[in-house]
Amino acid sequence: MNAVAPAATSAAAGRRPWWRRRAQVPLLVTLVLFVAMAGAGGVLYHGFLTPQVFLNLLIDNAFLCIVAVGMTFVILAGGIDLSVGAVVAFSTVLLAELVQRHGWPPLAAIALVLAVGTGFGAGMGVLIQRFRLQPFVVTLAGMFLARGVATLISVDSIDIDQPWLAAVANLRLPLGGGSMLSVGALIALAVVAAGALLAGASSFGRTVYAIGGSESSARLMGLPVDATVVRVYALSGFCAALAGVVYTLYMLSGYSQHALGLELDAIAAVVIGGTVLAGGSGYVLGTLLGVLVLGLIQTLIVFDGELSSWWTRIVIGALLLAFCLLQRLFRRKEIKP
Repeated sequence: MNAVAPAATSAAAGRRPWWRRRAQVPLLVTLVLFVAMAGAGGVLYHGFLTPQVFLNLLIDNAFLCIVAVGMTFVILAGGIDLSVGAVVAFSTVLLAELVQRHGWPPLAAIALVLAVGTGFGAGMGVLIQRFRLQPFVVTLAGMFLARGVATLISVDSIDIDQPWLAAVANLRLPLGGGSMLSVGALIALAVVAAGALLAGASSFGRTVYAIGGSESSARLMGLPVDATVVRVYALSGFCAALAGVVYTLYMLSGYSQHALGLELDAIAAVVIGGTVLAGGSGYVLGTLLGVLVLGLIQTLIVFDGELSSWWTRIVIGALLLAFCLLQRLFRRKEIKP
C-alpha cells in the first residue's frame, strides 16, 4: 500500500499544470518577485524600464551566471562547490600571465585555462567520490589551493592590453533601439541553453537528478553514480574557468583577489532560482532567473543612489533565508502522509 501511494501521487502531480506542482512553487515565487521588483523600479525611477537596463543585468553578471550553471548541477547532485570563486580568480591570473607576460596566443591560453579548470574540478570529484570525503571540506581545500596558487603567480593585478582580447572585450552586438549585448553575455546565454539541454534532455542530466534524489536508489537502478559525480565537479570546474575568461574580458585584468565571495553569490542564485539545496529538484533556467534577481537588487540600489551597497548583501541574505524556509515548508508537505 505504501509503495503504491507515492507512485500514484507522482502520477497525479504529473497531470497538474506546472504552476500547481509544489516543486515549481519556488520558481514561480522567484518569477513573481522579479516582475514585482522591476515594476517597483519602473514606478520609483525614471528610465528604469528601458531594455538596456535589463540587458545590463546579464552583461554585468555574465560570469556569475556561468558559475551558477555549474553550481546548479553540483547542488542537483546533492553536493556543494566552494572553490568556484577562487578558480575564477586563478583563471584570470593564469590567462593574464600567459597572454600579457609570456606572449601566448589568446586562444591557446584560453584553451589551457579551461583544461586546467576542468581537471581541477574533476580532481575534487575523484576525492569526493572515491574516498567518500565531504564535498564541503574538499572544495574548501580547493578554494584555498586555487586562491593561493593565483597569489603565487602574481600578487599584483595584471592589466591586459593585448589587442585581440581588448577588441573582444569591447565588442557589442547591436539589438536595435540602441540596445546591445557583450560577448560575455552571449557566452552566458549559450551556457544556460546548453545547461538546460544537458539537464533536461540527456542521460547525464537524468542521472544527476536521480543521485540528488537518492544516491542509494540511483545505484540500485544501475546508474553510473561514481562517474557522474566526477563529471559534475568537472563541469563545475569548467564553468568556473570559463567564467574566469569572461571576467578577464569584463575587467581586462587578472588578479588573485577577483571574485571574492562569488561562490556564495552562485549558491544564492541557484537556491533563489528554485533549486532545492538538498538536491534532486531544480532548473537551470531558474538559476538564470535567480542571477537576474540578484542583479536587479544591485541595480535598484544604484538607481536609488543613497543606499549603501551593503544593502545588496542584506537583501540577498534575507531572500536566501526565505527561499530555504519555503523549500523546507513544501518538502514537509510532500513527505507528509
